[in-house]
Amino acid sequence: MNQSSTEVKRVLISVSDKTGIVEFARGLHELDIEIISTGGTSKLLRAENIPVRDVSDLTDFPEMMDGRVKTLHPKVHGGILGLRDEHAEVAKAHHIHWIDLVVVNLYPFAETIKKSTATFDDAVENIDIGGPTMIRSAAKNMGWVGVVIDPQDYDLTLKELRVKKQLTFATRKNLATKAFEHTAEYDAMIYQYLAGQQNSTQTFPDGLELHGTKYLELRYGENPHQAACAYRLSEKSTGVLSAKQYQGKELSYNNIADADAAVTCVREFSKPACVIVKHANPCGVASADNIFEAFERAFKADSLSAFGGIIALNRPCTKVVADAVTKIFFEVLIAPGYTPDALELFASKPNLRVLELNSETNATTKHDMKFIDGGVLIQEKDIKQIAEHDLKIVTKRKPSNDEIQTMLFAWPVLKQIKSNAILIAKNNATLGVGAGQVSRVDAVDIALKKAGENLAGAILASDAFFPFRDSIDRLANTGIHAIIQPGGSMRDDEVIAACDEHNIAMVFTGTRCFKH
Repeated sequence: MNQSSTEVKRVLISVSDKTGIVEFARGLHELDIEIISTGGTSKLLRAENIPVRDVSDLTDFPEMMDGRVKTLHPKVHGGILGLRDEHAEVAKAHHIHWIDLVVVNLYPFAETIKKSTATFDDAVENIDIGGPTMIRSAAKNMGWVGVVIDPQDYDLTLKELRVKKQLTFATRKNLATKAFEHTAEYDAMIYQYLAGQQNSTQTFPDGLELHGTKYLELRYGENPHQAACAYRLSEKSTGVLSAKQYQGKELSYNNIADADAAVTCVREFSKPACVIVKHANPCGVASADNIFEAFERAFKADSLSAFGGIIALNRPCTKVVADAVTKIFFEVLIAPGYTPDALELFASKPNLRVLELNSETNATTKHDMKFIDGGVLIQEKDIKQIAEHDLKIVTKRKPSNDEIQTMLFAWPVLKQIKSNAILIAKNNATLGVGAGQVSRVDAVDIALKKAGENLAGAILASDAFFPFRDSIDRLANTGIHAIIQPGGSMRDDEVIAACDEHNIAMVFTGTRCFKH
């Protein structure tokens, strides 16, 4: 492959996104580079008094079928794909002129399918054919041809051309790499759209296409010796990577993971709520009549663990909340908005990462994925809600209305705690969390220790059934007199009997909420 610099004498321009194209084309014209163009691009450049040759003049064939056929022609692709040192005689015999630079971006498929009014026919009509073909042709022939698909590369390309009217191989290779990334993302987006349109009982498609856009190279991963990077999988993302950052250092790998966990949890609540996450697990969650009370109660739930944690609010952050937050060390605060005086207060804590994200928006992704060696596990997100009518009372003692309401508060929090998970809550606030234990009774012990002594009126929630009565016996004389759990153990009768012995009400949800 030729790796020498190549002179650019002729360029083909056909762009849907016309950002910066007039200035770029004018710069090419000033370098006496011939410009060939199509349709709307040609019309725009002519209106700006930039000389243009139509593709139809090059091919001796008109654009036709409403523009569907215009660049799919040997005189176009021969000019792009031909090897200058091997195919010169063939090109001359067939009157093919070399095209040294291809400037193309594609029909706005992504923008089209975002529109609520877009039909299936609209989407299909915005599948580009000629554009990807020219891009791939030019990228394949990077030994001789340059390809520009991103308006952000116009200045870089012009700057290099102005030196000797040439492009280096390094530049052509970098541009080609970016071009193949672009077409891969485009094709994957079309595939995912079409797969989602199928009227099928199949929950998951036969093929899985993932394509991300680099968002940020991180300083390191979970540990300093691990390299890491963050990618956005969708421009429509409503997640942490789409948040606006007002201040603070760049987000770390752990910051992003914990902030995602916090936002996922706080989105479970419609009333004002605050979630504090530490090491991927909620350590304090509360819902209240106002956002300051929610923050205050979430922090008091486990102030020791909350130190250095991640806060998520589902209401705008006010000055009174900001004043409380600045008195404690936190890594990240994420909220749907901030009052000006709150932001002014945060300026005194420049290391605090302050992010804005609409917490009321539904999550973009409907699935969870976990990479394993040689494969990917994928599942639907756990979006199942539990209502009062889902609860089955199985004990002699019936839970009070306050206990039931606290159970309904606790369950969506429990869904976000790593299993085995036990949560103790009272008055719509968490008191103690036992997370990620290999033994359920150990999780109970940890939650009790975290919760302290004032447990009268508190409830206990378990993400899976109790295999033995030992966990229930731990609750004797603690003040906890109500339990919510899925049920389904072969020893349910034994567990229910233990509850009756200790005058504890227990309800079954019939639904497990493991989170691994």
